[in-house]
Amino acid sequence: MQIERTKTDILILGSGGAGLFAALHARQADPTLDVTVAVKGLMGKSGCTRMVQGGYNVALAKGDSIERHFMDTIAGGKWLPRQDLAWRLVVGAIERVQELENEIGCFFDRNPDGTLHQKAFAGQSFDRTVHKSDLTGIEIINRLMEQVRGAGVRRMEEHRAIELVPARDGSGIAGVLFIDMRSGGYRFVQAKAVLLATGAGPTMYLYHTPSGEKTCDGLAMALRYGLKLRDMEMVQFHPTGLLGGPDTRMTGTVLEEGLRGAGGYLLNGARERFMSKYDPRGERATRDIVSRGIYAEMRAGNTTPMGGVYIQMGHLGPEKVARAFPGMVKRCADCGFDLAGGLVEVVPTAHYLMGGVEFNVDCTTASPGLYAAGEDCGGVHGANRLGGNGVANSTVFGGIAGDSMTAFIRKGAAWREADEGVIEQGIARAEAPFSRTPAPSLPLREALSRTMWDKVGILRTHDGIQAGLAEVAAHRDALRGIGVKDGDRRYNLSWHDWLNLDSLLAISEVIGTAALARDDSRGAHFREDFPETSDLMGTRYTQVFRDGDRLGLELVPVAFDIVKPGESLIDDEAGAPPVARAATAA
Repeated sequence: MQIERTKTDILILGSGGAGLFAALHARQADPTLDVTVAVKGLMGKSGCTRMVQGGYNVALAKGDSIERHFMDTIAGGKWLPRQDLAWRLVVGAIERVQELENEIGCFFDRNPDGTLHQKAFAGQSFDRTVHKSDLTGIEIINRLMEQVRGAGVRRMEEHRAIELVPARDGSGIAGVLFIDMRSGGYRFVQAKAVLLATGAGPTMYLYHTPSGEKTCDGLAMALRYGLKLRDMEMVQFHPTGLLGGPDTRMTGTVLEEGLRGAGGYLLNGARERFMSKYDPRGERATRDIVSRGIYAEMRAGNTTPMGGVYIQMGHLGPEKVARAFPGMVKRCADCGFDLAGGLVEVVPTAHYLMGGVEFNVDCTTASPGLYAAGEDCGGVHGANRLGGNGVANSTVFGGIAGDSMTAFIRKGAAWREADEGVIEQGIARAEAPFSRTPAPSLPLREALSRTMWDKVGILRTHDGIQAGLAEVAAHRDALRGIGVKDGDRRYNLSWHDWLNLDSLLAISEVIGTAALARDDSRGAHFREDFPETSDLMGTRYTQVFRDGDRLGLELVPVAFDIVKPGESLIDDEAGAPPVARAATAA
């Protein structure tokens, strides 16, 4: 099999907020470096950052503080986050949002006095979410793309990464094997440093937010490469995904948290508010609680015509709603709903993976030369990501990764000789479907989505998860019997559907394995057979890895190296001056 081979200094997988910030920082730190961004789709058009509606959490306003933002993040994550990562997030968010405005050129909404407008998001003790109307992600990505285009970054568009390739001598990563989707050929890119920033995307569920091209490829590659994945049971369901019916692909897309933060109501099929039954904060409870409340109404049959619940905004004034949330008003109108003045059907939708690759504050991983940032990483959010912390996570750690990779190369990092056996294995895996009887894979992907929704979804039990894992294994066996017609490999969508499903099945098994091991309820992971949260001081996180042909799992104690359960970095709940030790804690 002929393979095209190229070299670059820094290779970045993904062009969301993490990937673009890393590319920009690397070029700014050393303009002599050859920086390449490889993306499965089109640069700046793919990924989830562009889809961000809500905003960017940052402690800027009077009365807020980084300590307060940190405590909200730790408490929201149910004491599962790695605290040095969470601290770096909240500190870095201030620097990064100023960079976005003053250097990147983003225009965020402002108050009459000229300060940044910050709106309310659920689960937070302060209104700290900076935004551009309800189109924040588009603003960030468009401005980032303008900067990246002018920075001399090389593009590899429509290139699907299929294997992280180690060095022959085991000294670290050598590069990445791709399929050039435009030609169907293989390309190996040798790099001194590689950033994994593919953005995960839990699209193995029946209702999901990310686009269908987001299929956890990066996590599947990391698992095969030998990296450990933490917190993978923690799948965040956004409570209000648009329920547009079977004839639209808009179903599952998010109606952002700002709607509930602004005072929106959730109504069941009888048009009654119900969230006060599940949490005293009502609609402004955290995403996991609201999702469980909606799911409970659905399971009880208190549903709308299409099987969800309603969100209502009209009581706030239709003109005000249309002015504050123009993007969502238009999106709902496209599906026949009047968000500003009527009722819109919604359903919880798989939105974000809190789990991912274990990484460090400087974005290094266990493999020299391999870095990770964004949603491919675990540890920042713990059991539940606060709305508005996601795009902050991607941009903060994306910039750090760019700086770290540049420093790594300046210290003398060189290209490593690739393990050719791994390249051959990667090609053999990708070629496998061409040797089997062609059949459509879509029914199998639909079966997987139902398995994960019903068995490893919002509400879980031991028996349900076990049954789900058995079904996932059966789906994997079924995929091995499905082939793709060989012929023209250019934009062969059947081939890529097969590869997408292969990645989703691998990570579905990881999610189920971690969920089975956690026999308490934490944030996004709710066990009906273990509904209580265990002793916080004994908090452990799940760590899943490949052990030969099987998955291994360990439970690892969380290090409370900044604050312990029962403590706080703020003097009182009103947000009085922070404890002095917090400033030097990390």
